[in-house]
Amino acid sequence: MEKLRVLHMIGGLNVGGSQSVVLNLYKNVDREKIQFDFIIDEPNQIRYKEMVEEMGAKVFVLPKLKGFNVFKVKKAWRKFFKDHPEYKILHSHVRSYASIYISIAKKFGVKTIIHSHSTSNGKGITAIIKKILQRPLRRKADYLMACSTEAGKWLYGEKACKKANYIFLPNAIDVSSYVFNEEIRKDYRAKLGVEDKFVIGHAGNFREPKNHLFLLEVFSEVLKVRKNAVLLLAGDGELREQIESKIKELKISSSVILLGSRDDLDKLYNAMDVFAFPSLWEGLPVAIVEAQVSGLTCFMSDRVTKDVDLTSLVKRLSVDDKKAWVDSLVNFNAERLDVVSEIEKRGFDIKYTANKITNFYFEILK
Repeated sequence: MEKLRVLHMIGGLNVGGSQSVVLNLYKNVDREKIQFDFIIDEPNQIRYKEMVEEMGAKVFVLPKLKGFNVFKVKKAWRKFFKDHPEYKILHSHVRSYASIYISIAKKFGVKTIIHSHSTSNGKGITAIIKKILQRPLRRKADYLMACSTEAGKWLYGEKACKKANYIFLPNAIDVSSYVFNEEIRKDYRAKLGVEDKFVIGHAGNFREPKNHLFLLEVFSEVLKVRKNAVLLLAGDGELREQIESKIKELKISSSVILLGSRDDLDKLYNAMDVFAFPSLWEGLPVAIVEAQVSGLTCFMSDRVTKDVDLTSLVKRLSVDDKKAWVDSLVNFNAERLDVVSEIEKRGFDIKYTANKITNFYFEILK
C-alpha cells in the first residue's frame, strides 16, 4: 500500500510547543502507512530539518505573510498545490494567515485541518491583525482541531466546538521516556553542579507568554530564604537578552542556570525538585505533562487550561499574587509521586494519540 503523505504547515522546525507536539506524533505514527511532510515559512528555524528528512519527510519553504506580500504568498501556495497533486490533506498549526492558504488548498480538492495550540495572540496591533485574519478559519477549514478545551473555544467559539467537525487531540508524550530515574538524577545533578541544591525547574521558550521575568522576581525572593536554591531555565528565544538583564539586575546570576534549548528534557526533569510554570496564557503546555510524569510537583499559573490538571501534583497559583508563589516555593518539601498510570488513563500517552490521528486521516479521505 502506498503511504499517505500528510502536509503539515508548521511555521518553523525549531524547539517549540506545537513543533514538539507534531514531532512527537510523527515519531509515533505507523510510518509504513503514513508520512508527514512539512511546509515552513521561517527558513532559519531548521534545527530538526535534518532529523525529519532522515525519517523520510520532505521540507518545503514558502514565503511568510508580511502584509505587503499577500499576492506573493497566494501565488506561492497556488503553485505549490499545482506542482504537488499528491497531497490530499493539509494540517495547519499556524493560524494567523491560515485562512488565506486553506482557501487555496480547498480549491485543489485538499482536505483542510486547522489546529489550535494557544489561547491568546498577545497584545498590540499585531495581535489585532492576527485576530481579524484567523476569525474566518472556523468556517473555512474542513476540520477544527484543538489541544485543549480553552484552545478550541478561543479560536473557534463555543458553538463550533460542539459540531461534528471539531476534534480534541491532547498534547501527548512518550510517557515511558519521562518516568523518574534515580541514577539519571544523580548523574545530571552532578553534571550541573547542583548535588546539594534545592532545584526549581522551568522549561519554555523565552517569549512573553512564559512570564520569565515574574519567575525571576519570585526566585530572587525565594533565594533570600532558601540560600541553596537554584533555578534551571531550559529554553531560548527572543527575550533572552531581557531575561539576562533581569538576572543581573536582581543579582542572582550565580543561582540561575540558563540551559538553552535542550533535547534532553526527559533527563533534566530528574534533576529538579519542583517545577514552576507561571504562564500568562497557553494552549496545553506539554512541559506540565512531562513534569508530572516525572513525579514533580508543578506550581502553575491559574490561567493555564484545566485540561492539564492530570494529577494531584498540579498546584494552581495566581500570577497576580507573587507572595503566594514565593511562600509556596519557600515552604515546599514534598517527595516525588508515581502518577504514570493516572496520566496514561487520561489519554496523554503518545501511542493513543498517534493511533487516533492516523485513523482520523484515513477516515476523512473515505
